[in-house]
Amino acid sequence: MAKKQVNKNEGLSEISLESLKGRISEDQLRLKKLHFAHAMTPLENPMMIRSLRKDIARLQTELSKRK
Repeated sequence: MAKKQVNKNEGLSEISLESLKGRISEDQLRLKKLHFAHAMTPLENPMMIRSLRKDIARLQTELSKRK
């Protein structure tokens, strides 16, 4: 997971609308894969699921602010 995690709300206002939607869809796909991988064998760090879920919520909140 070389992708940089979103640090709270820093930098979200500078992201374009298309990029924001793309990141939401990518992160949702990553979350599904993590859930599946965790069901098969436990993850080393299950807190990754929680942090990714919160990042998705932050991105969706920013998206709803712009509409």
